Amino acid sequence: MNLAAAAGHSGFLSPTGVEIAFLLVGIATLGAAVVTVTTKQLVHAALWLVVALGGLAVEYLLLTAEFIAWVQVLIYVGSIVVLLLFGLMLTRAPIGRSPDADSGNRWVALGVAVASAGALVWVVVDAFRATWIDLDGPAQGSTDVTGAFLFRNWVLPFEALSVLLLAALVGAIVLSRKADKDGKGPEASEAPGDSGASGASGASGASGASGASGASGASGASGAGSATGTGGSGEGAARQSTTRATREDKS
Repeated sequence: MNLAAAAGHSGFLSPTGVEIAFLLVGIATLGAAVVTVTTKQLVHAALWLVVALGGLAVEYLLLTAEFIAWVQVLIYVGSIVVLLLFGLMLTRAPIGRSPDADSGNRWVALGVAVASAGALVWVVVDAFRATWIDLDGPAQGSTDVTGAFLFRNWVLPFEALSVLLLAALVGAIVLSRKADKDGKGPEASEAPGDSGASGASGASGASGASGASGASGASGASGAGSATGTGGSGEGAARQSTTRATREDKS
């Protein structure tokens, strides 16, 4: 809007319901962002990041930028945060409090954060000081308006970014396949010699076990044979002594 329309604006002393909702959602989003960077639990930080990004999407909706709001939800909330959670789960990161998340440079980080926020606020306010958004008028950030503006005025940069992203995706796939072929992957770290050595040790262990079982079987058989022979000789001696005693009685 121009300066004349800005002069007819209601101003900060008589805010509307949309402006009050915008302020409240902004405070909640800021609080969620602060908790995200101050909590010591990674999963809690990811969940609070969902709240912060969702708050930004609501702010975009209140500013009649519905296309940017749904992009915020689909890409950041629905993809980036889910990717972070999958990374935490697949890498078996500690779910509870992490000692590595405790930094001793909190005051330095706080000073840098405040200075950066102040610089950004000053730049944005100075650049859009005379710009107002008519919330009661037609939506300037709808999908139709954004698509027409993007593919009419900025079609060349849009296509260049598309080619750049496609090249990055293809390059990542090629590099990962090349690493697997060169044997640099985690599966290739187990050399064939290790499997051969393990196979040889398994074979030697099996032969040793079979040899030991054979030896024990042979000793058991010889022991059984000797025991049988001893029992047979004992029975023969008993019979001879009985026969001699019978003859002496008859005589």
